[in-house]
Amino acid sequence: MIMQHLFSAEGESTLARTLQRRPLLAFDFDGTLTPIVARPNDARLSKAVSARLATLAAHLPVAIVTGRSVEDVRGRLGFEPSFIVGNHGAEDACDGAAAGESFQAMSRIRARTVDMLPALEAAGVTVEDKGHSMALHYRLSRTRDRALQAISDLLADRDDAVRVFGGKLVVNVVPTLAPDKADAVRALVHRSGASCAIFAGDDVNDEPVFASAPEGWLTIRVGRDDPRSKAQYFLDSPGETAMLLDRMVSLLALP
Repeated sequence: MIMQHLFSAEGESTLARTLQRRPLLAFDFDGTLTPIVARPNDARLSKAVSARLATLAAHLPVAIVTGRSVEDVRGRLGFEPSFIVGNHGAEDACDGAAAGESFQAMSRIRARTVDMLPALEAAGVTVEDKGHSMALHYRLSRTRDRALQAISDLLADRDDAVRVFGGKLVVNVVPTLAPDKADAVRALVHRSGASCAIFAGDDVNDEPVFASAPEGWLTIRVGRDDPRSKAQYFLDSPGETAMLLDRMVSLLALP
């Protein structure tokens, strides 16, 4: 299946039809609701996007499903969603027991990272330890080959308790047995009582949602950089995600 632009005749029809079913609205954060920035700490939702999401959240369940920690992303939203799931699905704000298990699985790689931190920093790698997962950023490195080698050296001796996947100039480490975003969104659909989901994301960790979405869900990839994506539709940028929120508000006839 080849992705089509959401703002096509077929995409608009699918969006309108899915909204009539009172879905869960679930969104990734970085690269989806807000542009990716060189320094992750600088990212914030615009006031306009935050206001649109607040309007939608007053009528439908809205979830933020992100690679950031729950605590980190909460202060960047400017509104209160129905649900926040962090660390690529590993950290559910409503499930402390599962979150604790994922935190423990990271202990060995965390200790190894401390030992190798000088070499990582010298290569331009920024380590973001989010408790339940870890992000190794190399966006700011002036020698990306050296940065990737340093990351490879760090991960060469990892055990089966963690798994690794890439992203946009980042390498992520998460507990092997932790839920992923697909698990998280399915759980949120059940928890919210929604009949289906509309999910938008932009990166490798969003693909499990796209690939496993049941019939009747609407999946949207922000960016057309991966022609192998399993998403049904695409948008070109977070700017078009803002347009999508406007379209949702209009189709639902919200004030």
